[in-house]
Amino acid sequence: MKITGKDLIAMGYKPGRWFAEALQLANEKEISGAELRLLLDTLAPVHLDPHSPGLPYHKNIRAESEEELENVNAVFAAMDELMKTPTIVDGAVMPDACPTGAKGQIPVGGVVVTKDAIHPAMHSADICCSVMMTSFGYVEPKKVLDAAHSVTHFGGGGRDDLFDFPTELEEKLLDNYFLKSERSMHLAKTHLGTQGDGNHFLYVGQSEATGETIMVTHHGSRGFGANLYKHGMKVAEAFRKQLSPKTLVRNAWIPYSEEIGKQYWNALQLVREWTKLNHTVLHQKTGASLGLDPVERFWNEHNFVFKDDDLFYHAKGATPLDDKFVPDSKDGLRLIPLNMSEPVLIVKGETTSTNLGFAPHGAGRNISRSKHKRNKAGKTVEEIFAEETNGLDVRFFSGHIDISELPSAYKSATQVQAQMKEFGLGNVVDSIIPYGCIMAGDWQIDAPWRKKAKKSLL
Repeated sequence: MKITGKDLIAMGYKPGRWFAEALQLANEKEISGAELRLLLDTLAPVHLDPHSPGLPYHKNIRAESEEELENVNAVFAAMDELMKTPTIVDGAVMPDACPTGAKGQIPVGGVVVTKDAIHPAMHSADICCSVMMTSFGYVEPKKVLDAAHSVTHFGGGGRDDLFDFPTELEEKLLDNYFLKSERSMHLAKTHLGTQGDGNHFLYVGQSEATGETIMVTHHGSRGFGANLYKHGMKVAEAFRKQLSPKTLVRNAWIPYSEEIGKQYWNALQLVREWTKLNHTVLHQKTGASLGLDPVERFWNEHNFVFKDDDLFYHAKGATPLDDKFVPDSKDGLRLIPLNMSEPVLIVKGETTSTNLGFAPHGAGRNISRSKHKRNKAGKTVEEIFAEETNGLDVRFFSGHIDISELPSAYKSATQVQAQMKEFGLGNVVDSIIPYGCIMAGDWQIDAPWRKKAKKSLL
């Protein structure tokens, strides 16, 4: 008598991809009884239940005000739930931490180590958010900012004036399961040389140590990376249902030991390559318009997944200190931006048992953008802008000021630096003193859909 999937379900087994192999073997060999049960127990996937309680993690953060206490407690609540995820073996929180969503979702400033598992939600849609610096030597900062302003692109969507796309990179993308779609290729080409919105920026300042003028860009992989994230979450959810249905949906993972896991890891490395190129084309074109070659250039990610043997370090807003995480490291130097009125820090550091090889990625937030705006009620946008950018050349690419990106929206830069020292999170070797910066601003005011809506009301 032929055994069917209904028979396996009646025996208490949950259906999955493994049913096909089990049924084929059982029917070919005409297995039944105890022998069938042994076969099924061998082939059935082992369900991984969440840790109970969650694993402990390293708290490299301390609240120094009532406002911050609420934020820190929310971060700890998120981490307490997150650390129940069965793939996790270690974790840490940085001084710039802030919650990003529902309880159990990795916070900004969180580092989580997993075994044989890549969690798309732990790198989020802004894959490989990163910073790059170029020193242009002893040149007037305004000239650099003006040149960069004519080159860069902030806001939604892509560019009309496209940069040349490397043939070698295109071939590699077309060879990857996750990246070869028409949509993915379109985003890779049209978003090259764009910086997006939110807290992404182009910053110009001068080295405190040498006086050289330095440009720093901050952005990730734009729509190209977001498209990979979306695809990866669907694959991870299929594995979650099969391997660990009790794990939170947002903490689903793709096993690296599976071929599709290796394809996803390869896709992440290609997104990293694209993102580095995205920074580089802006720096190169700025230098070309100035007639200057770079004196020095380096970069680092601060929102990515890093691999060490079968362990995967998910850094959601944390700077990798250890060179083993940064294959193109420049003398172990890393960049940590704070806010537009504070220096960008150049740091070096070593792995400890409590930092897991990471440092903060910036100043972080204590409150949401909307709450910050409410706190500023009573003053005009122009008044707030004038107060907080005094002495700086701050520009919003869209022409509309976004007060949620002004210095008061962020944690105390002094406090973050003090806690870096307290918890052993890298040493500052130089500071880039601010001259000015460019950000997207409130570009959605002029978004096409809003213009269309306004027109329909006339």
